[in-house]
Amino acid sequence: MKPNFEQYKDIPGTTIFTIELARQGFHLNQFCMSLRTEENRKRFLADNRAYLDEWDMTEEQKQAVIDRDFQKMLDLGGNVYFLSKIFASEGLSYVQAVSTMTDMNVEEYQQMMLDGGRNIEGWRSKKERGEA
Repeated sequence: MKPNFEQYKDIPGTTIFTIELARQGFHLNQFCMSLRTEENRKRFLADNRAYLDEWDMTEEQKQAVIDRDFQKMLDLGGNVYFLSKIFASEGLSYVQAVSTMTDMNVEEYQQMMLDGGRNIEGWRSKKERGEA
């Protein structure tokens, strides 16, 4: 029996990496894994668009990579462990990259995590926040 992941769609900041997202993001994630080699990282950083055009990704996925919109990449099937290859290629830390998916700067995000994570008040439901 397939689990019902619909129940999580109302929780802010929650992306469940389902088989559907895995299929959707296959080529995006393969591209990310290509950045394990120095040669590929250099080619990608020298000309993002030319390198991305070698991959069978959607235009929306390619644009999300160019924009470094990590949340959009997650929404389009990117796996955070694979996406880390992109920001690591540019010398960014995990904290720096993940902070771009919040409404906080790096220092605020880091302090929030050091303080024990996001306060759940007001974050339990997108509907409650008027986002749904």
